[in-house]
Amino acid sequence: QLRQLFGSAVPAFPPKFYLAMTKSMADERRSQLEQYLQNVTLDPNITNSDVFIAFFRKLQQDTFKIQTQRACLEVYLPDGSSNIRLDIQTSDTAEGLLEVTSCKLGLPRELKKYFSLFFFQDNDDGAFSVVKKVADFELPYVSLQSMKELHCKLGIRKWYMDPSLDTLLMDCRASLNLLYMQAVHEVKRNWVKPTEGQMQELEFLQKSANKAKFLELIREMQFYGYVRLDTCICDYPEEGCSVDVCVGNNEINCCIKLPTKQTKEVSFKINRLRSWQVAFLGAAKDDEDDTLELRFEYNDSGTWQWITLYTKQ
Repeated sequence: QLRQLFGSAVPAFPPKFYLAMTKSMADERRSQLEQYLQNVTLDPNITNSDVFIAFFRKLQQDTFKIQTQRACLEVYLPDGSSNIRLDIQTSDTAEGLLEVTSCKLGLPRELKKYFSLFFFQDNDDGAFSVVKKVADFELPYVSLQSMKELHCKLGIRKWYMDPSLDTLLMDCRASLNLLYMQAVHEVKRNWVKPTEGQMQELEFLQKSANKAKFLELIREMQFYGYVRLDTCICDYPEEGCSVDVCVGNNEINCCIKLPTKQTKEVSFKINRLRSWQVAFLGAAKDDEDDTLELRFEYNDSGTWQWITLYTKQ
């Protein structure tokens, strides 16, 4: 099916090869297909094509046996609590739902590109995790059904990691409200690191509902606008280190807990990263969530090395 859809670029082996395929060969074949599909989804000419969208819509619905029918779906705003309710078709794509959500919020079409739909977990213990960005061709209703055990919610959040881009959205009330809600939420979750004085000023601006000044001030603070991952595992500077990861403003910031109980903060600059790979590892045990492996090739003092993160997100 892939070769019919995308042509001869899909890695293939002669039919007889499959009969003699060992486990390592099958793993290599699976890895090649994973890398190919990741590359395919980076090309907007492909992912925006009717053929691609129709193929993956059918694939998602057939996999989870969900017929096209009317349904209701809640889309949460960036504060994680308030939401809007949409009347949808179960076969509606994320791109279509984002269009409807933006319209309901009064967000102009030209500003829609700065926002996206995300799946997130908002737990009773106060923990908050952004699980993944929803791909444009993905069917959010179907994905939510497939992730029931994770208790995920669907929400709209800004989709850029350069804080200076906030200035492009400040003149629109709808986009200003969305940015403000997300900023307040990040402060509440301790994702941003203000000084004591800055925190007092933020609290004053929040009480006076001065959203524009609030956003101007918070842009100066460490980790504003970053995506924070749950604590995960990395192999830098050695295997098995626990790490807190923040991604934004052209860096991957890692606070690494060493086996000696000491901590080490490292900033991996995006402009020194040459390539990256993502692999699906599955669950180590039946009662554990699936794990992803993110590897990136980094230039550290003139030497290229691979650094690996193991995360659920």
